[in-house]
Amino acid sequence: MTILAREIFSLEHEMLRETARKFFEQEVAPHHRDWEKQGVAPRSVWRKAGEAGLLCVAVPEAYGGCDADRLASAILIEEQARLGLSGPGFSTHSDIVAPYILNYGTEAQKLKWLPGMASGELIGAIVLTEPGAGSDLRSIRTTAIRDGDELVLNGQKTFITNGNCADLLLVAAKSGEAAGTKDLTLLVVEAATPGVSRGKSFEKIGMKAQDTCELFFDNVSIPATSILGEEGRGFPLLFRELAWERLQIAVGAVATSAAALEWTRDYTRERKAFGTPIADYQNTRFRLAEIKTEIEIAQVFVDRCLREVNEERLDPTVAAMAKYWCTELMGRVVDQCLQLHGGYGYIWEYPIARAFADARVHRIYGGSNEIMRELVARTL
Repeated sequence: MTILAREIFSLEHEMLRETARKFFEQEVAPHHRDWEKQGVAPRSVWRKAGEAGLLCVAVPEAYGGCDADRLASAILIEEQARLGLSGPGFSTHSDIVAPYILNYGTEAQKLKWLPGMASGELIGAIVLTEPGAGSDLRSIRTTAIRDGDELVLNGQKTFITNGNCADLLLVAAKSGEAAGTKDLTLLVVEAATPGVSRGKSFEKIGMKAQDTCELFFDNVSIPATSILGEEGRGFPLLFRELAWERLQIAVGAVATSAAALEWTRDYTRERKAFGTPIADYQNTRFRLAEIKTEIEIAQVFVDRCLREVNEERLDPTVAAMAKYWCTELMGRVVDQCLQLHGGYGYIWEYPIARAFADARVHRIYGGSNEIMRELVARTL
């Protein structure tokens, strides 16, 4: 559908795209409706993704990955979004949780956890948000208090992607009395540890095949060897990873927008009103032309950001711009495309209906778009 030549990708990247496309078409798409009803994807599809080399692709081969770059990760996000597949939460696992362990873990931690994540035997979740602390990490109340060679973890987390199926929980907790983000510590907690419990999966508006739940920690004793980086120095680590995390959301938003345009173009060519295909009416043609133009502009911006993140020089403010702009664009695009589907756009059987429901949360998670605007405004 796109007319833009995307020069950031190599032949090897495109070969990966073909592999990923076949995997999502054959192993995920046929079962996705059932997983939406169940609220979670089965562990078997994680293992299949691992066997296909599609998990933790940017992790070095020494730890079970493919030693690929972040452009490869972007391809996997795009191909999942292209089919409107809200689950499984592969990108959270592979491109949020795994990089923390890879970049800040000890050699022992990497060898202990990363091979299992790459194979799909271990599923990861990032555990930041609390009932009273979303984008504002300064408000975190979960505590991890030192007790000799262990830490005792207490608190509650919410809106945790992969929460009910995760084996490894990357938890942010306060390890001291300092105000704000000081004394914030990152820990890898194995979900089977006594004292860890899960609430039931939330019944969400969208993203129904991606399990999301609350987590509770009641006097959970974990070894100090589970700390990532230095105790009390977790916030700088979180800040360093935020640009890539927010860009991932932008990547998926543009891919979803492009898919919505393609679905709508095909539908309007087939659907008739007053004996004429809807696509032949000027209103339809002009609306689709506007959407296509906006998507192409967004793709150029995102590809620039992808090149920069791959070279480790993406400005966090630019990433905030990308996350804010592309998710707002997606919201407009799926709404307008649903309108062009008429009544059928409101039926769950049609991908545009599911995309409409799935799109809304992208303006909230990863830092709400109000926070993104604030971050950009601070640079003015």
